[in-house]
Amino acid sequence: MHISKAGGLIAAAGPEATRPKLLPGSLTAVDHIAQTFQQAGLFPVVVVTGFEAEEVKYRLAGKGIVFLHNKNYRETEMFESVRMGLDFLRDKCERIVFTPSTIPLFLPGTLHRLLQEKSSIVSPVCRENDGHPVVLESKLVPQILSYKGDSGLRGALKEMEAVRARVQVDDEGILITSHETAKLRAHFANRSDEFVQPIVRFGMERESELFNDRTKLLLLLVGVTGSVLGASEMMAMSLSYAWNILNKLETALGYKVIIRRRGGKAGSGSTLTDKGIAFLKAFQQYEEEVLETSKELFRELLRDKGLLEP
Repeated sequence: MHISKAGGLIAAAGPEATRPKLLPGSLTAVDHIAQTFQQAGLFPVVVVTGFEAEEVKYRLAGKGIVFLHNKNYRETEMFESVRMGLDFLRDKCERIVFTPSTIPLFLPGTLHRLLQEKSSIVSPVCRENDGHPVVLESKLVPQILSYKGDSGLRGALKEMEAVRARVQVDDEGILITSHETAKLRAHFANRSDEFVQPIVRFGMERESELFNDRTKLLLLLVGVTGSVLGASEMMAMSLSYAWNILNKLETALGYKVIIRRRGGKAGSGSTLTDKGIAFLKAFQQYEEEVLETSKELFRELLRDKGLLEP
């Protein structure tokens, strides 16, 4: 089921994903990309791990991220991680935004421009060079997964040039890799005001918090895995905590959002109820519409008036 307009995919199986202090402050490459994706309202955001997978999960645990693990990362190219992520996301969102963790400092404004373009494939271009992130319509995923060439995602997309749009951007961050630390720091310093973004956090509460980004992701993953255990493992959440927040949500809503199966021929497990699915879709739509309005107001009232610059 498509639950959102756009999801995010980060291929982070290589050692560059966990480089400490790669960016100003304590953010690693994958930390920064995940933050940028979530600020843009992408849901779900998937990180495909490999090298030092537990370190990546530790840094992002509690931030509403889906973790997939490429256990063959030492023997495979990045395209294998891309395949895993695309296959997971294709039926959950209408579009997928992809970047490798080696390209961490594209501007939030660049991502916004790419998402405004309605072509099936959208790539940013700076100084006549294609960069990342790339936006793909989910309907293209089967064709990408069936690619048999040896040029990875680049080769797969080359076979679909007819539906590809290139957007010129004034953003060298789409090209600078995590190996070019000095260039990354200079780019961040020169464009620092453009990395300032509004923070809009969504949830529900009564006496205490009932629903937030992690609860939303948990519901989605229960629907995907058919298991609260499987869902909690995919997002680095303890099983007891997962059950606690689900029970709390159901008590507050007054109806069941998941169906619990206790053994039998089909085995034990959990699935979303029809009303649970409707709730999840409605809340996601609410988020997307409010977030778009908030971005417009932030730009109109603060950025366009120069109030985010010295």
